[in-house]
Amino acid sequence: MPRSPLPYRSSISFGPGPLSPALKVLVIANVAIFLLTEVAGGLGYNAQWDFGLRPSEVWWPNLHVWQLATYMFLHGDVIHLLFNMLALWMFGTELERTWGTRYFVKYYALTGVGAGLLTVLIALVLPLDLWSRTIVGASGAIFGLLLAYALYFPHRRILMFFVFDVPVRYAVMIIGALALYSSFGDSGGVANITHLGGIVVGYLLLRGARIDPVGELKYRYLRWKMGRGRKKFDVYPGGRSDDWNRRVH
Repeated sequence: MPRSPLPYRSSISFGPGPLSPALKVLVIANVAIFLLTEVAGGLGYNAQWDFGLRPSEVWWPNLHVWQLATYMFLHGDVIHLLFNMLALWMFGTELERTWGTRYFVKYYALTGVGAGLLTVLIALVLPLDLWSRTIVGASGAIFGLLLAYALYFPHRRILMFFVFDVPVRYAVMIIGALALYSSFGDSGGVANITHLGGIVVGYLLLRGARIDPVGELKYRYLRWKMGRGRKKFDVYPGGRSDDWNRRVH
């Protein structure tokens, strides 16, 4: 068989391929809601006022708790929507293929809502300019996906800021540090606390509290049964081929 004149071939691809099932629904929902809010805005109704995340409205006595979920589907402008959907596609597709759709949807929802709740709690206890601000966008959940991608595919390389070629695990560290630093300064309208909240909640879900407690209990029970079964058998190291008195079970 003739050999190829090139001993090694490499290729560069953009993105992980076609949208996975849950991502199709999420992208369509985000785009459709953005178009509806734009039309409503032209008619004089500001949907972000009722459905964007405002800590002062979520907390007592207003208790507009639906904002913890609805803010994820609102975006400030086309660029905001475009970059969030691009990041959702790039980092979410492989995670959904790895986890399955149900697990992916749970993680996405919990990181988004959790990031919003953490934002409300931080606005309540720290003297930051968050209490009366309106926060919109899927970035909290997307930062959670970015953390998960770094944990599952740490050696993958990405073009950070479309310039620097770095392993994704380092990119997440840098982005998290920038979000933390920006949270205590002039963030230019970007809710960096919510971004950081998505990373924190994602880490707690993946390393601490499991998304699927029933599956975790089954896993722990299976390990216990396997450990108990091993105690019923004696295991001896093998000896020489002429050592007939040694047994291996």
